[in-house]
Amino acid sequence: MAFGVPVSDLGRVAARVVSDGVAPAAVVGAAYRQGHWRLGLGAAGTLWPLALGAGAPPTTIHTVFDLASLTKPLTALTLARLESRGILAREESLGAVLGQAIPEIMGSASAEVPLDLLLAHRAGLVAHNPFYEGLLRGERPQVADVLLAAANFRRAGCSGRPPQDGFPPIYSDLGYLLVGAAMEARTGESLDGLMAREVVSALDLAPEDALGSVRQLRACGVVDERIAPTEVVAWRGGLVRGVVHDENAWLVAGEGTAGHAGVFGSARAVVALGQLLLDVLGGRSAWLRPNELASLIRPRPGGSLAAGFDRRSQEPFVTAASGAHFGAQTFGHLGFTGTSIWIDPEAELTAVLLTNRVCPTRDHRAIRGARPIAYDAMHQALTLG
Repeated sequence: MAFGVPVSDLGRVAARVVSDGVAPAAVVGAAYRQGHWRLGLGAAGTLWPLALGAGAPPTTIHTVFDLASLTKPLTALTLARLESRGILAREESLGAVLGQAIPEIMGSASAEVPLDLLLAHRAGLVAHNPFYEGLLRGERPQVADVLLAAANFRRAGCSGRPPQDGFPPIYSDLGYLLVGAAMEARTGESLDGLMAREVVSALDLAPEDALGSVRQLRACGVVDERIAPTEVVAWRGGLVRGVVHDENAWLVAGEGTAGHAGVFGSARAVVALGQLLLDVLGGRSAWLRPNELASLIRPRPGGSLAAGFDRRSQEPFVTAASGAHFGAQTFGHLGFTGTSIWIDPEAELTAVLLTNRVCPTRDHRAIRGARPIAYDAMHQALTLG
């Protein structure tokens, strides 16, 4: 690849995010294809604020972040790869797949729900349930019990077999928790292992970049000093670092990956994922066929949520999370810890903003105003530079 945008050119974008008080650490990255790929990266800030103690290392373009719900696209893409190889189909029911490992799932409220509707947040599940709260009482719920409870947490008015297009969409971590477990049940492999083989291996990452679970990153030599910490949580021992921020993922997968959270990565690695998806849609990669990816990102009734991705908001462009310049076909995802990726197939542009905006507290929400500004700036730097 020929990279025409120096790394320093996006440093000012990251610096604006930090100076606006969004997060102590920020890294941005973008790639734009116009005959060849042009890449920009930039980093700013320190890994934690001075209020948490002196000696915080500076943020670099290789800093690793807890990607939070950016795990969901990887889960959906892993399933798409398994489907392309005839191992699993998105139209299979949860009971038919996960029931192999947990027979009780066959009698759950979601036994007949296709995996596709779980990916598309249209399975009728509640948005969230704090399964981890047993840890606060000194209990450790069994993973099988958590999964069975998740399958039974249907919303009022969403009982029985779902309609063809599913129930009205409600963003839910529970569906991804179940899909991740279903893939593990069908293959007999860990989810992070599946992701590494089916998705990450296609990115051809440099040694200094990273994408995977904490245990995978450590096995590859990534040390905690490279990982941006997240929240200060007293019952978890203080500053959470080198372990997933999402408590349910921590409960279910530990240092591995759950379907909804647990992947860590650098900005260059996440940008490379966006480039791969653009190459698929452009017919330049055989990793997936264009129609296989298109079936994940297609518009669906009732809202912008697709299968593994969100589509560009129909809000006024000035308030859309992807800013004012990304096109109508844009798709991507947000992560609770302050991470995001947007991919514009029409412009052949992908951009990434990684922060630890939850450090030291998840109550800090300035990222909402910063995202569109950052994506506008990256769009202009790559397409007009």
